[in-house]
Amino acid sequence: MCMPWRATPPSVRNKSLVPIVEPEVLMDGPHSIERCEQVTGLVLHAVFRALFEQGVALEGMLLKPNMVIAGKECSRQAAVEEVATATLRCLRRHVPAAVPGIVFLSGGQNARLATAHLNAINRLPGPKPWKISFSYGRALQDPALEAWHGRDENLAAGRRAFSHRARANGAASVGRYTDEMEAVPRDANDPPHRRDWRDD
Repeated sequence: MCMPWRATPPSVRNKSLVPIVEPEVLMDGPHSIERCEQVTGLVLHAVFRALFEQGVALEGMLLKPNMVIAGKECSRQAAVEEVATATLRCLRRHVPAAVPGIVFLSGGQNARLATAHLNAINRLPGPKPWKISFSYGRALQDPALEAWHGRDENLAAGRRAFSHRARANGAASVGRYTDEMEAVPRDANDPPHRRDWRDD
């Protein structure tokens, strides 16, 4: 359960800390993208009503929501452009323009798809009163962890993988990501994918 903002100690509220509000509709299950959009809208509406009641200054917060995506078990997975359109439509309907930034969580998407979705959202025409960026966990870290595999000799490969994903997502944050950015030559010393490893 989240602590009400007014119940946080004054020492926290008076230190110019930025609340990062993270409502998430999970990708688990067979729900359609239409159902995800409906539920995400209801969640965002409830979140901003609660923020208003708690006296949170919208101008001083960040929103970290899910994208509007079909559940992992849904038989029809939406195309990248469809995810972008549904996500931006939902945000425009439910997120006040006073919020300065929206930083998406990856929510279980694979790394490249999360980047492609972010890029497509930023490339859509029309008003976007917020800065739209990323605050990925797994989609940023997994490729680095796969390259590193917990072995000292793979540290450089892990760093390269992390740097590559960070650059790709940075480009997606301004709508400049391309598939060609993924065609990075593999270093001869890079380890194979995690699935090729066998733990000793």
